[in-house]
Amino acid sequence: MAGSALRRLMAEYRQLTLNPPEGIIAGPVSEENFFEWEALIMGPEGTCFEGGVFLTRLMFPPDYPLSPPKMKFNSEIFHPNKPNDESAANVDAAKTWREDRQRFNSIARKTVAKSLGF
Repeated sequence: MAGSALRRLMAEYRQLTLNPPEGIIAGPVSEENFFEWEALIMGPEGTCFEGGVFLTRLMFPPDYPLSPPKMKFNSEIFHPNKPNDESAANVDAAKTWREDRQRFNSIARKTVAKSLGF
């Protein structure tokens, strides 16, 4: 199974280099390990994440794409889908986004500034 996953990852990497998505740079950490990638995600224009640069690490399982990769943000980010230590999601961020969008945007902008070293 790992052989087909490796072929799939190599094909996806080739596609990423030929036609990179806007705002994302991604690839294997090393040529020896195609199952671990790093990615830089630039905060999209017109969002509270605009201007941010967020480093992530992706770990692909041996049965990829049948099982999804795990992704971990190495940069601080305030987002409902970024897990915390107690939950698979950031419940505080989701609640703030739902109940007080202005506060959510303010906190998110602060994490953008931190991602840039400010």
